[in-house]
Amino acid sequence: MADVPQSPVQCQQAPPGQCATRRGVLLGVGLAGVGGVLAGCSTAPIPYDANEQGQAPGAQSQPSPAGVATAAMGESAPAGGSTSAGGGVTGTVLGAASQIPVGGGVVFTAEKVVVTQPAKGQYKAFSAICTHVGCICNVVANGTINCPCHGSKFKITDGSLVTGPGSGPLPPRTIAITATGKILLQ
Repeated sequence: MADVPQSPVQCQQAPPGQCATRRGVLLGVGLAGVGGVLAGCSTAPIPYDANEQGQAPGAQSQPSPAGVATAAMGESAPAGGSTSAGGGVTGTVLGAASQIPVGGGVVFTAEKVVVTQPAKGQYKAFSAICTHVGCICNVVANGTINCPCHGSKFKITDGSLVTGPGSGPLPPRTIAITATGKILLQ
């Protein structure tokens, strides 16, 4: 490796490009600082402080506002997780349709799905995975499906984005209501 000039006199005598200029040093330091700031602002698929289900700390321990319901992991699924209703309809039993409040919904965290009932007898289902960085939406209140990580909100009627930073609507999921009032995720 060649010797790098150390003094101003040596730099004056060195070939061009051998010595760092003040401008070059300041530019390098500035770029390093910007790189550090940008690294701290990056988004990850799951928030840095999320639990194994992708939820922000305290998401499950928060008291539910009136008209809000959430189901615990696997709470309403049968042992096999799948069932067949009369007529050949099969799927995973999420729970009873009667547990979905009119104008609200229930988040089924194990299946990562939210079922809403915008109007009496009208059931909708969406992925509960937020379109921002993949957190699990955990609350349905005031006509929206809410993400605890960064505040995204989605309409219970069609899953469309109401408040960002989500990047789009929640994808729809297919469900069926059986004759016995069970919700099947298909």
